[in-house]
Amino acid sequence: MKKEDFILTLSKLVMSNRLTRHFATKQIDKLLYKTMVTDETKYSQEVKLDRYYGVKSLLVTAMKNINKGLISKEFANHAMETLVKGSMIGSEERLKIMAAFKEKYGINPPGLVVISPTKKCNLKCIGCYASSSGDHVETIEWSLLDKMMTELHDDMGIRFFVISGGEPLMYASEGKTILDLPRKWPDSFFLMYTNGTLITPDIAKQMAELGNLTPAVSTEGYKEETDQRRGSGIYDRSMEAIKNLKAVKVPFGISVTATKKNAELLTDSKFYNYYFGELGASYMWMFQYMPIGREFSTELMISPSQRFELYKKWKSLVHNEHWFVADFWNSAEMCDGCISCGKGYFYIDWNANIMPCVFIPYYKDNVRDLYAQGKKVTDALFSDFFVKGREWQEDYLKRPAPGANLLRPCLIRDHHKDFMGIVNSCSNIKPEDEAAKDALGSEEYHQKLYAFDEELKSIEDPYWNENLAKED
Repeated sequence: MKKEDFILTLSKLVMSNRLTRHFATKQIDKLLYKTMVTDETKYSQEVKLDRYYGVKSLLVTAMKNINKGLISKEFANHAMETLVKGSMIGSEERLKIMAAFKEKYGINPPGLVVISPTKKCNLKCIGCYASSSGDHVETIEWSLLDKMMTELHDDMGIRFFVISGGEPLMYASEGKTILDLPRKWPDSFFLMYTNGTLITPDIAKQMAELGNLTPAVSTEGYKEETDQRRGSGIYDRSMEAIKNLKAVKVPFGISVTATKKNAELLTDSKFYNYYFGELGASYMWMFQYMPIGREFSTELMISPSQRFELYKKWKSLVHNEHWFVADFWNSAEMCDGCISCGKGYFYIDWNANIMPCVFIPYYKDNVRDLYAQGKKVTDALFSDFFVKGREWQEDYLKRPAPGANLLRPCLIRDHHKDFMGIVNSCSNIKPEDEAAKDALGSEEYHQKLYAFDEELKSIEDPYWNENLAKED
């Protein structure tokens, strides 16, 4: 039996009953350890263990919630087919598409794409870039979204899509809503970031019937922190959304933005015990506030020392508590550093602008323009902006011993001088909006990020070199 078939068989046994679930979970864990620790030679032992425990935490968290009856058998089985077989392992069809892409273009296709179909939102969170509701808020029309999705699915083999915003549940175009995406592509899996305020019992029921979409509900902490940034009463409405999801056994996650104001709270185990242990979240995504938005001041940014404390907390959570938490900066060991610029993913915003990353609000190509020229989204991967970004990633990973510090992986945040060098060397780079334009032209903004990078380096390089770097 092929490894992929073996994994899928074990995954299906997970849902049969508690006895087979226990057996299958142990077998999957053994396979993970052998693959990620025993047989792996690329990383130091400590990095290998971080990666293993990170993946194991997703397995353990899912098993806990299945045992609690928080995830339906129907949803789990569909998720195994789409997420495990379709995206993680790769169906035979997808593997053929990926191989053909690499043969034609010389690079592997991205594993996922993040799309914000609309900028429309019903909230006005402090520091956010999205807009309030209105008739003329930027939105990708369904016909274009459909064409774009078809290319990503058929030509790149992408089977994992992340939907962001704006508020995705406010998307409406040509008689379609955001739920028509997972409905049309049942062989793919969708993760949707949402403020949760629009997840009614009926919407939750539709998600349960689809079986290939999981919502990550946004929070800033508890009630006080959430309402302070998102608006009075928003926390209670997000809790009502979680209640609706649990009622129909749809697995959900939590999305939290780390800022200077809540960083201390996010190093407290009580926070994670509450959302995972009490509320039943299956995963948590943590974003470190990036100062480009409605107010691009750097004052909300976490400090380098706070970031290091959050890294240590992440390590403890996955090693000891087995809660699946992913921080796109502090968990970069999991994906071998920065995955922007098409190395692992890229981003398409509500104007159909194609950007290297959600946190890089600058672009060269637009989907509408490319299609009008008879080109494809794929062509954007080969702009000088994307190519130089991937070259930087490759060069960073090839740094001589003690090597690249994967605790400082981010091009725009952790290596801002390098990022600005790329921007200044590329032609026709355009800002996504006025805030991004102002930030690009603000010397004060750049100097603060340069200072952040230097302080972060002084804290995290010694730790990496002593504890995580691989010896030659």
